[in-house]
Amino acid sequence: MSYSGPNREPGSPPSGIGIPIDVRPHAYDPGGNPELFEGVLARRVVAFVIDLIIIATPLIAAAMFIFVFGLITFGLGWALFWLLSPGSVIWALFYYGVTLGSPASATLGMRAMEIEMRTWYGAPAYFVLGAVHAIVYWISVSVLSPLILVVGFFNGRRRLLHDMVVGAVVINNATRAAALRARAPARI
Repeated sequence: MSYSGPNREPGSPPSGIGIPIDVRPHAYDPGGNPELFEGVLARRVVAFVIDLIIIATPLIAAAMFIFVFGLITFGLGWALFWLLSPGSVIWALFYYGVTLGSPASATLGMRAMEIEMRTWYGAPAYFVLGAVHAIVYWISVSVLSPLILVVGFFNGRRRLLHDMVVGAVVINNATRAAALRARAPARI
């Protein structure tokens, strides 16, 4: 049976490929809901700094422990310093995955700044999306320079390059959006 042609039934796969295509529209419209995107870029910067401090604190504590342990063991303990690099990567991926995969869909810094991450079609973020988002961010910034972050100034949803790659959008959370909506002048 061929799926192509004028006799194709509604909802059947197109062109006989055997796979139904479910294309979802963007859930967040900057024209219809500007309060979702107001101030998001500046808040993301502050949230990133907060998250960086949260991620760095246990790593600094671990480095200090290894240093003191090395002194006690006459230098043998300093061999553990090689664990800091892979440990920092694992800790950062775990942090981003768990916090973005939580019901709030936000890291602790993002919660403090009242923003959250969603998929482009409106679903909450999940563990793998949070971890992959962090990986794509660090790779893109490392390879292409921080100037790739300028992309956010040139699109209505204020998405950065790594957001577009992984299919995410960062918006104001419901509380902040409601406050901005109430404060905004009435639209005609």
